[in-house]
Amino acid sequence: MKFKILLALIFVNLIQAQKFYFPKTAVTDSVTLEKQIPGLAQQVIPLLQSAKYKPENNIDLMDNLFRLQMATQDYKKSIVSLSENRNLFADHNMAGYRLVGFELYSMAKMAQKENNISFSNALQKVFTQKYESLPEKLTPRLKLVLDGDVAEFRKQLRKVLDKQKDKDSIDYKTALALCKSYINYKTYTSIKPQVLQLLASKDKERFIIETKDLTIKNGNTLTITIVRKKGNTSPLPVILTNNIYAGSFDELFGKRAAIYNYVGAIVNTRGKRNSNNVNNPFEHESEDIYEVIDWVSKQPWSDGKVGMIGGSYLGFSQWAAVKKVHPALKTIVPQVAVGIGIDYPAQNNIFMSYMLQWIQYVTNNKFTDEKDFANAVKWDSINTKWYKSGRSFRSLDTISGKPSKIFQRWLDHPGYDQYWQKMVPYKEDFSKINIPILTTTGYYDDDQIGALYYFKQHHQYNKNANHYLVIGPYNHGGAQSFGFTYVNGNPIDPAARISIDDLAFSWFDYILKGGKKPEILKDKINFQVMNTNTWKHVSNLDKMHTSSVKFYLQDKKNTSSVFNKPETKSFTTQIVDFKNRDQKDSYYKVSKKDSIKTTNSVAFESEVLDKDMIISGNLSGTFHVSINKKDFDTDTYLYQIQPDGKSFLLSTHIVRASYAKNNEKRQLLEPNKMEQIPINNSYFMSKKIEKGSKLLLLVGVNKSPNWQINYGTGKDVSDETIKDSGEPLEIKWYNDSYVELPVYND
Repeated sequence: MKFKILLALIFVNLIQAQKFYFPKTAVTDSVTLEKQIPGLAQQVIPLLQSAKYKPENNIDLMDNLFRLQMATQDYKKSIVSLSENRNLFADHNMAGYRLVGFELYSMAKMAQKENNISFSNALQKVFTQKYESLPEKLTPRLKLVLDGDVAEFRKQLRKVLDKQKDKDSIDYKTALALCKSYINYKTYTSIKPQVLQLLASKDKERFIIETKDLTIKNGNTLTITIVRKKGNTSPLPVILTNNIYAGSFDELFGKRAAIYNYVGAIVNTRGKRNSNNVNNPFEHESEDIYEVIDWVSKQPWSDGKVGMIGGSYLGFSQWAAVKKVHPALKTIVPQVAVGIGIDYPAQNNIFMSYMLQWIQYVTNNKFTDEKDFANAVKWDSINTKWYKSGRSFRSLDTISGKPSKIFQRWLDHPGYDQYWQKMVPYKEDFSKINIPILTTTGYYDDDQIGALYYFKQHHQYNKNANHYLVIGPYNHGGAQSFGFTYVNGNPIDPAARISIDDLAFSWFDYILKGGKKPEILKDKINFQVMNTNTWKHVSNLDKMHTSSVKFYLQDKKNTSSVFNKPETKSFTTQIVDFKNRDQKDSYYKVSKKDSIKTTNSVAFESEVLDKDMIISGNLSGTFHVSINKKDFDTDTYLYQIQPDGKSFLLSTHIVRASYAKNNEKRQLLEPNKMEQIPINNSYFMSKKIEKGSKLLLLVGVNKSPNWQINYGTGKDVSDETIKDSGEPLEIKWYNDSYVELPVYND
C-alpha cells in the first residue's frame, strides 16, 4: 500500500513539473516505444487543453489534438477532431482536406477492428468511400496530401528520440513533439504505397493521360503531358500551363483542367524531363510557348482555342507568351506572376540570396531537387557563412560549393536592362496585347509587385485593356489555387474565402465557352478590405483609395501628430556599421507577448487613432536623406499596433536608392548632400485599422544575409566586399520625409 502511495506521489510531482515517466529503452527499442506512446499521449491531452498550454488559435489546438487522440488509439475521437479541423477551413479547397491521410488511417483502423479484416483490406474499403465522397474538383490534388515524406517523418521522429537518450522522464513539450512525429511517421508508412496505387487506379478510370516529346520548329525538344476526361469525346478548348517544376504537378494541372471539362496541356521548359536542351530559366519561354500553342491548337482533341493558367514562374510564362500573341491564344490567367527583373531575382534592384537556392532547385536535375530546396538548415548556413565572411555577393555560389553560370549571368544585369526586357512585354509591347486577362495576387504574395507591374503596364500602354484584377488577403500559394482560410496565423474574412480555381475556370467558361462572367468581377479592380468582410470594386488602382495621409518621420513627443508637417526642419541620425557582423538585434516592445525587430531601423510611432481608418492601396512618399556614401538600400515596414497590443504587418518596401528614380539606370547619390528617394513599388494592402490602434513606421537600411549588401562605394554591388565598407554609414533622415498612406472613405 505504501509503495502505491509513493508511486502516486511521484506521478503527481511529475505532472506538476509537466514531466512524465518515459523509459530510456523506448529510445532504441521500437516495440517498447509503440507500447509507451498511447499512455504518454493520454497524459499530454489534458495539458494541451489546459489554460497554461492551450494554443492561441483553434488550428494549432485541433492540429495537435487529433494526433494525440490517434496516438491513444481512440480513432473515433480523432475522426471527430479531424472533421472539426477541416471545418476551420473553407470547404471549397484542399486546405480543408490536407489531413485526409490521417483520416484514412483512423477510418481504416476502425474498420479493421469492427469488420475483423486486415488493415490493407480496411484501407482499400475506406479509401473508396472517402474518394467518392470528395467534391470532384478536389480529387486532382489528392496526391499532394497523400504523398507524405516518410523519410522526413522518420528523421523528425529520430530527432525527438535522440533528445531522450539516457532519460527516464520526458517534459510536456518534448512529449507532444514525440507523439506528433510518431503519428506522422506511423500513418504514412502504413498507408502511402497502397493509397497512391489506389489513387492511380481511380485516375486511370477517369482520365486519358499521355506524355510525349514534342520537337518544335526551332529544333528544341520539350516534354508535354496531355490530360483529358474519358467522358469528353468532342474537341474542347485547351488550358495550357508552361511548367519548369517538372514532376507530379504536371498531371495535377492537367487533371484540374480536365475536371473542369477542358483539355489540360502541360509543357515542361527546356532541359526538363526528356529535353536535352540547355536549361536557362526565363530566357526562351516566349519563343517556345508560341510554338507549343501552335501545336496544341491543331490537335484533334482541340477546338482551336487556347487559354493559359499558372502561378509564380508559370504566371511569368504567360506574360512571356504574350510578348508575341499567337492567334489561337484567347486568354491568360497569370496568378502571382514573377516580375522577372522587377521583383525576382532582384526586388527593386536588390538581388536576393534566395535566387541561388531556387536556381539549384530547378537545375540540379531534370525534375526538381525537392530535398535540397527544402533543406533550410543548409541554405541558412550558406547565407550566414557568406554574410559573416564579408565576401562579395558574387561569391555566394562558390561558397555553396556549386558555381552557377546562371547566377553569375543574372548578377551581370543589376538594372532593368534589355536582358530582362526581352523576356516579357516591354513598354509599347503591352499596347498590342488585346486578349482578355485575369490577374490574381494577394497582400501577402511574394510576387505581388511583379503581378501588379504587368497589370499597371498593360493599362498604361493599352487604354482599352480588357484586364481584370482580383486581390485579397492571400499569400503566394493562396492566390494561385489554394484559397487558404488562415494566412500568417490570422483568419481571413469569410468573404475572402473564395475558390481561386473556381474563379479561374469560371473565367475560362466566360471567355472560351460563352459562359457567364464571374460574379466577383464587378469592375477592373476587385479587392477585399480586410477586417470588414466586404469586397470593393473600382475601375483603376488609384481608386482603391479616396484620399491620403502623410506620416512624417518625426518623434511624436515633439508634435501633436505625426500626420502634421513639421514646422521646423530637423533630422534623425542613424549609424550602420557594415563591418559589424555580430550585431545584437534590437526590438520594439509592443506588449508583454509581442515585440518587433528593429535592428538597423529607426522607429516612428503615431498617436493613438481616435477613429477607424481604412488603408487601401500601396505606400508612396519621399525620403529626404543625406548620407556619407554614394548609395544605400532602404528598408521600410509599416505595422498596425492593434488595441489588444498585438502587431500586424501592413506593408513593406525595399529599394536601392540609386535606382529609386529609374530602375533601368543607376544614379548615384552625392555624399553629404540632401537627396530625395521616392517610394515606389511597395506592397499593396487593404485593411480597416480599428480606432484605438497606433501605426508604427520603421525606416532603415538593408543589412541581412537574405539580400545583397550595398556598401555605398558606387561600384557594382555584387563585387563589393566588407573591405569596401569604410567608415560606418551615417544617414540623416529629415523630418519632412514622409510615407503617404492611401486612405479609403466610403
